[in-house]
Amino acid sequence: MTSASFGGEELPSSLFTLGFAEPGSDRTTLAEQPPGILDVMDRRAELTEFLKTRRARIRPEDLGLKVFGNGRRRVPGLRREELAQAAGVSADYYVRLEQGRTDNVSQEILDAVAEVLGLTEDERDHLARLAKPVRRPKQRRTAQRVRPAMQQLLNALDGVPAFLLGRRMDVLAWNPLAAALIVDFGALSAKERNMPRLVFLDESCRDRVINGDRVAGFYPQWEAIAAETVDYLRMYAGRNPDDPELAELIGELSIHSEEFRTQWARHDVRDKSFGVKRMVHPMVGELTLQYETLVMPGDPDQLLVTYSAEPGTQSESALGLLASWTAPTVEPPLHTRTAEGAPELP
Repeated sequence: MTSASFGGEELPSSLFTLGFAEPGSDRTTLAEQPPGILDVMDRRAELTEFLKTRRARIRPEDLGLKVFGNGRRRVPGLRREELAQAAGVSADYYVRLEQGRTDNVSQEILDAVAEVLGLTEDERDHLARLAKPVRRPKQRRTAQRVRPAMQQLLNALDGVPAFLLGRRMDVLAWNPLAAALIVDFGALSAKERNMPRLVFLDESCRDRVINGDRVAGFYPQWEAIAAETVDYLRMYAGRNPDDPELAELIGELSIHSEEFRTQWARHDVRDKSFGVKRMVHPMVGELTLQYETLVMPGDPDQLLVTYSAEPGTQSESALGLLASWTAPTVEPPLHTRTAEGAPELP
């Protein structure tokens, strides 16, 4: 994989599929491309890299193919000819597919290729979006807004950390318990209220060494959290290839995080909408929480994320303690007030 210098860092060539100008080339940036051209260029490059990385995961022996000689290969995985044979298409046809020349590709062919590559449902959807994109008229993106009723719902979930994600995993709204658990979102700028930026650019999220002492990060399983974050961003990119703010986010993370560059180059996609996360809170210690992600009706770009603890566990007690700290101060009943309105002392 070739690379180029950008902001003093070496960036892999796959990053330029999102619209960054490669130094020394004639290719212009995302903002300068004529409407409609960038989508095709990015889609083809993304499709090429996606299929290449999927081929690299499959060994010929997995498909019952004989490997002659000593079995050594210059590159890992299936050759194009082997994949084409297993999928029942000509080698030339598959080469055109991997090059992004998919004007007449059928769903049957895509299904056959996906079957040979052992793609997951998320990967199959991603392949279909890249190979057979739905042509939509260019529309100006509206600002991300939170309905007042949604904020009321978040506030009503006073015992449950909950927040609303928007495009690119921006944090649009939250309740006090989510802020107490994760970070004081209100103290961050709108740009900083973004989960990928927090995961990759906030050092407190991962274990680190300070003055020779190991300090636990917020995510003990940071590598898994980082992979899930990139996988979702890659999937979002397939759905929204013309999002300039996404390109800006990818560029920023690529410059400042080697781990992000490595993860992004893998071209993995996954929509993990539920699971378990471990966290180490500086005040209440370690928590193991279940999370659920729900798509909001009427706006598929907005996701409601909630955390909960198993009943009777230490995590439930810790979450309850956090909730007690965030609970609003209750005014004393009227009959305990003095004439001046101040509460009477006991």
